Amino acid sequence: MHAYRDQYAQLFNDGQDVVLIAISADPIDALTSWAKDDQFQFLVASDQDLKVATQYGALASRSGVTNRNLFVVGPDGKIAYRAVPFREVDPTAYTELGDAVDQLSPPTDGGS
Repeated sequence: MHAYRDQYAQLFNDGQDVVLIAISADPIDALTSWAKDDQFQFLVASDQDLKVATQYGALASRSGVTNRNLFVVGPDGKIAYRAVPFREVDPTAYTELGDAVDQLSPPTDGGS
């Protein structure tokens, strides 16, 4: 989450045409406090009942433990990129994520 915060402008076009929602099984009170304390510039959501984790196949086992997965959903609502699991310690994972977001971003007017 800190890498997303620290690289937010580069990875997520500084929030232009991108909505980042981090989803965790942790209680919303804990997530809200963490997001505020660590100054996350994106949304956090609680999935305590694991409905979203189940839908996206993010459960590591029947014990309710979740994997750290990442999905980029395009404007059409379809998954455009997936990293299952997300390799948060691998710098190339962030390059791949940035490329996936860029591919979905609307073209910019090059001033012509």
